[in-house]
Amino acid sequence: MNHSLPDYDALLALDNQLCFALYSASHAMTRLYRPLLAPLGLTYPQYMVMLVLWEQDGLTVNEIGTKLFLDSGTLTPLLKRLQSAQLLSRERDTADERRVLIRLTESGKSLREQAKHVPEQLLGGVPCPLQQQRDLTRQIAELRDQLQTHLAALTHKNT
Repeated sequence: MNHSLPDYDALLALDNQLCFALYSASHAMTRLYRPLLAPLGLTYPQYMVMLVLWEQDGLTVNEIGTKLFLDSGTLTPLLKRLQSAQLLSRERDTADERRVLIRLTESGKSLREQAKHVPEQLLGGVPCPLQQQRDLTRQIAELRDQLQTHLAALTHKNT
């Protein structure tokens, strides 16, 4: 048997797929957030938007989309629901009418105080030391960036 050839059966096994491990971990993480976010009236994607705005208020839709890796078609309905919940406002930029600025309302700002417990409650239940969580977060972010670079190269190559 030639050991230099890949074992195609092993390559195609679900448990050997990095994409599936990331997908299923993300799905599990989202399910863990659900009961913690319910009292805040937020879904996980809405929480991500709020995290971005709590970090820096007054961003454009495109700036938020860039930070969250979301296109405006996905982001706009989220923003509209958050606006309906009176957590943020959407306003045309007076300097450039094509840009929509997203600003937290007072309710949106005060929700930050209520949300402070969420990371602690979530991470406190994960049997993984804090430093290991930070290392894993950094490694996953590096992988994401490498995948984005690879995708951009493929997209450029095919155009």
